[in-house]
Amino acid sequence: MTGKHKITNFSKSDIYRNKIHKLIPGGAHTYSKGDDQFPTLSPAAISRGKGVFIWDLDNNKYLDCSMGLTSVSLGHAFEPVVDAVKKELSNGVNFQRPSHLEMEMAERFLEIVPQHDMIKFAKTGSIVTSAAVKLARAFTNKKLVAFPSDHPFYSYDDWFIGTTDCNKGVPSEISEMSVTFKSCNLDSLKQLFEKYPNQIACVITEPEKNTCSNCNCGSSPETFLKEAIKLSHKYGALFIIDEMVSGFKASFPGAITKYDLKPDMTTWGKGIANGFSFCALTGTKQIMELGGILNKGEEKVFLISTTHGGETHALTAGLATIDFFQNNNVIEHNQEIGDLFLSKSLELINKLGMINYIDILSCNWLPTLNFKDNSGVISSAFRTLIMQEMFARGVFFQGYFCPSFSHTPEHVNLIINALSESLIVYKEALENGIEKYLIGDEAKPVFRKYL
Repeated sequence: MTGKHKITNFSKSDIYRNKIHKLIPGGAHTYSKGDDQFPTLSPAAISRGKGVFIWDLDNNKYLDCSMGLTSVSLGHAFEPVVDAVKKELSNGVNFQRPSHLEMEMAERFLEIVPQHDMIKFAKTGSIVTSAAVKLARAFTNKKLVAFPSDHPFYSYDDWFIGTTDCNKGVPSEISEMSVTFKSCNLDSLKQLFEKYPNQIACVITEPEKNTCSNCNCGSSPETFLKEAIKLSHKYGALFIIDEMVSGFKASFPGAITKYDLKPDMTTWGKGIANGFSFCALTGTKQIMELGGILNKGEEKVFLISTTHGGETHALTAGLATIDFFQNNNVIEHNQEIGDLFLSKSLELINKLGMINYIDILSCNWLPTLNFKDNSGVISSAFRTLIMQEMFARGVFFQGYFCPSFSHTPEHVNLIINALSESLIVYKEALENGIEKYLIGDEAKPVFRKYL
């Protein structure tokens, strides 16, 4: 995987790259998977995965650090999940009435989220975050949505995208109904409520980010969140916690358990079904039942209505994933693997004398490295160079490592060995100029104004 042999053949990937943009806008179905997010010398598409390994169109093998945008918490094609799904597929996947599995999943999921009484299923995170916002507006009869200004992504819907640089196609009237505050800053949130009195329907935020491990705010996620919930309720707003990334990673089921939080609603996705398309919105009965059909005479809230939201194979994958998490020390294992990666990365970076050029975000459920140029500024170009070199050495690494139950200490050693060789190239690029080492363009931000 490392050493003299390097991956250099991307011929089938190049054919794929040249054709796919004529068929699919963006070349993929999430912008984070697009060609502009990767170096020229990289796999364009994946043909299969097993455990912690994936293979591209040219049959190049990679040790996977990204794990399906962090959605694969146990491992690719993980047998206990796949076997359960295979068995259920023979029963059919979609019907005119709900599958019996919808009640089973509702009961099982709410058992692990005792703060909440009801649940709604969907296929994507954007659907459930937007549903939570709609419920908040319906419940409070207010319009504005508040969230931290530095959050990278909540939804592809207009209420969020309209606040980013990619706001073309979103009317300004919609963008103006979203307001932002400084992350983890209670005073900033309070000032927002005072600036827009009796207008804010809800606050939505991640409970914890991997950057919290390096935060200088002087507070803690637990302290901020508990006080922010109180503050929001004081001003008549609901509080929504987005566990799309932290769920089944920071703790089981998530940070709301870790910090004993009681938000009005919580959104879930990614790792909760080991890569299968299953997302959920949970909340208190008083709020969630607004989306129901039993309160005769009351105005109806059209919440989530999706043909595929209750597909049996996805629910089965979710049930099997919950079973495995409950019967095995998955969180403990994954975080121990993350800790090992962090300690070995720090040891390597110190050994190479590169501590001034690489920041380590020491979050053990999503360890991340930030790469800097000669002036000490975080650099997309140098991050792209690291990707290029890691891909060449058979490691699919984009700057972060998402530990899964299938990762072992031996896999961490392989990642570190590839990183060691890649950082030598990095040092040479710092000394001689990156243009001599990086092939093609640097990766670009997803949220940018112009292509």
